[in-house]
Amino acid sequence: MRLRATALALVALVGAGWTSAQTDDPVTVYAAASLTESLPRISAASRFQFAGSNQLALQIRQGAPADVFASASPIYTQQLHREGLVERPRTFATNSLVLAVPKRNPARIRSVCDLAKRPSLKLVVAGAKVPVGLYTREVLKRLELLRVLRKAVSQEPDVRGIVGKLALGEADAGFVYATDVRAAGGRLVAIPLPRRSQPTIRYEVAVVKSSKNRAGAFELIASLLGADGRRELARAGFGLP
Repeated sequence: MRLRATALALVALVGAGWTSAQTDDPVTVYAAASLTESLPRISAASRFQFAGSNQLALQIRQGAPADVFASASPIYTQQLHREGLVERPRTFATNSLVLAVPKRNPARIRSVCDLAKRPSLKLVVAGAKVPVGLYTREVLKRLELLRVLRKAVSQEPDVRGIVGKLALGEADAGFVYATDVRAAGGRLVAIPLPRRSQPTIRYEVAVVKSSKNRAGAFELIASLLGADGRRELARAGFGLP
């Protein structure tokens, strides 16, 4: 109900005056790499830049021409909000972390604990400042398995890098979002993590204050929070707050 009210309020805001600033240009959305499949289905006319949320936040600080910022972690949207660079962020989706392995699973991983039992394991993770990398380290710390990071053969700049290496057989295991395994089209298998280790994963979206198309930006967020956006996110495997 709160999301419905938020969407209606945003639509009303557009109708109350933001339309006067609207241009014919498409909305430019800087979005977390894990949203690559779903966001274009919600707003096909928008332009998208997908990458690690930390990288996108840095680009926005440096004046990148973004209208909307959608982050896989509230850390970056909230930081930009405190700095006065974005409007108040809204939570629009949730996710869960899984341990992913290639479909053939050559290392025969059955649980996250097996990572410590395979001496020649090739693990792939994201960098420590990338949201999925932050969540990965949180899980490993809770499970007292931080030592397995020594087996990492690469630290990727976003979750797509992890998915790519696993799908190509260049690594035995990696931590990704549940939605990434679904989007991989059967090339990966998800191994659930113990519930006690599962981090809280929230996606937030905000209008960039320097946007030249604020009306379009608010309309996009209204679509994202509305019924069609919620339906598409749920179809992709995202949870709804």
